[in-house]
Amino acid sequence: MNRRNALLLAAGGLATPLLARAQESWPARQVKIIIPFAAGGPQDIPARIIADRLSRTLGATFFIENRPGVGGGLGAQMVANSPPDGATLLFISSSISILPTLQRQLNFDPLRDLAPLTVVCDVPAGMMVRADSRFTDLPSLIAEAKANPGKLTYGSGGVGSANHLAGAQFAALAGIETIHVPYRGVSQAVNAIYTGEIDFVFGSTVEVLSHHRQGRARLLGMTMPDRVPAVPDIPAIAEHVPGYAAPNWFAMFTPKGLPDPLTQRLVAELTAMKTDEVLIARLEPAAAIIRMDGPQALTTQLTAEIPRWRNVIQRAGIAVEG
Repeated sequence: MNRRNALLLAAGGLATPLLARAQESWPARQVKIIIPFAAGGPQDIPARIIADRLSRTLGATFFIENRPGVGGGLGAQMVANSPPDGATLLFISSSISILPTLQRQLNFDPLRDLAPLTVVCDVPAGMMVRADSRFTDLPSLIAEAKANPGKLTYGSGGVGSANHLAGAQFAALAGIETIHVPYRGVSQAVNAIYTGEIDFVFGSTVEVLSHHRQGRARLLGMTMPDRVPAVPDIPAIAEHVPGYAAPNWFAMFTPKGLPDPLTQRLVAELTAMKTDEVLIARLEPAAAIIRMDGPQALTTQLTAEIPRWRNVIQRAGIAVEG
């Protein structure tokens, strides 16, 4: 019996590291992180840093795949329709809270069809004018817009984009009438303020803050509810337009039904990145605020923002073609 017990103990001792290695092994060797926008957008930088981290800690190769189309809906629906086997994740912006209303042909509901992992970071957006613009502050722009209804123009990265809706909500709450001019990306809209095609533009800090810091353009206000710590001299639009807020953020999801142990491992790895020096170093210059606060915070935010953006879309009569 003693010899038998000794053999069992020895076998158990060997099994423990084998079991641990089996638990550490990710079920898919290749994992796609779908970004539902064109390559080169503001989501790419944090997504690639996260992919590298997960590749090193989860024993699989995580890589980025850009799947643009239908305002982000094409890639999001692709993930929602993927098997919950750990081989596909979604990295998307706050535009996911717009999709259910604006892209109804998708029959897509992020709360129903995706499982949340975390908000990765808040990415403030700002209203920007050219450095030599006649608008030196937000009140001067609002005053002219009220005096000349339908004359001022603003650009965004496209019809139904988060920045389009940020402008629509601004006009509604400020009691003004402006003209939206869509472009194929915020970079084109920024170029349009330099050429004088439009009066102002809404864009994320990833896309517009460097222009402000270089003195080529001027940020009149930020779309977050309060001032952004990285740029405390720029007022929140809400300081002049009470009740205004158009938060912008990046988040990650999995297909619905991913086994709890796998979800928990992903959440643990992502939460640990809240203090990741590489991620902080890349996001702080763009005034982004790292969150990594888990699934419940993302669910709460999405649940609140879907109906809020539905109201903005319906009040402004926004629709996409096709």
